[in-house]
Amino acid sequence: MGGAEIDIDGQRLSPGRALSYKGAMCSDVPNLAAVFGYTNASWTLKADLICSYVCRLLNYMEKHGYLQCTPRNKDPSIELLPPVNFTSGYFQRAMDKLPKQGSRKPWRIYQNYVLDIVTFRFAALNDGALEFSGPSPASGSPQMSRASRPAEVQMPGAH
Repeated sequence: MGGAEIDIDGQRLSPGRALSYKGAMCSDVPNLAAVFGYTNASWTLKADLICSYVCRLLNYMEKHGYLQCTPRNKDPSIELLPPVNFTSGYFQRAMDKLPKQGSRKPWRIYQNYVLDIVTFRFAALNDGALEFSGPSPASGSPQMSRASRPAEVQMPGAH
């Protein structure tokens, strides 16, 4: 995440403690997507799939009036695993900073283009792991309460 500091309602999130949702989003972080390509094939193959997925997700949210979506792991039996099975020194040094993967989908990160095509292009968006929210019914306006505001991300060196 390039050293970004992520705050959610004043609470600092360490990406290394988060769970990766489909290899594209972080658990409990609203409206944050990141691209992490393949380690065993062209990086851009997966980058393209993730970008298309994010566009698909944004269109779904707009169509249904949602302002945010947040991946939530509600399954305590999900086992936390390293994000990739890669032994290079630069990966090993960064493992504690990268979101973990889970033992099964949608928390599992596949290094398989065919499986990922199905996951990113055709699988249901409202899969039970994404929590969607929109404006409060009483207000009808797109303004968010403090509790439902997106995470604040501060990049290193930015003030």
